[in-house]
Amino acid sequence: MTPSLPGRYLTPDDLAALLSVPLETVYAWRKKRTGPPGFRVGKHLRYDPQAVHAWIESRISSGAA
Repeated sequence: MTPSLPGRYLTPDDLAALLSVPLETVYAWRKKRTGPPGFRVGKHLRYDPQAVHAWIESRISSGAA
């Protein structure tokens, strides 16, 4: 079960903490385009909590988790 998502955009650190993975994994997912979709705000990378939740659900339903 996914912990409650915050009402703001997530930083890579937030995403790593939420999913209990190393920060390097978040960046590797981004580079390989296999993780949740992220976007840039200036030079800062952010993730929409709803998109992260949808990505998690898709991984669960596809059996990839």
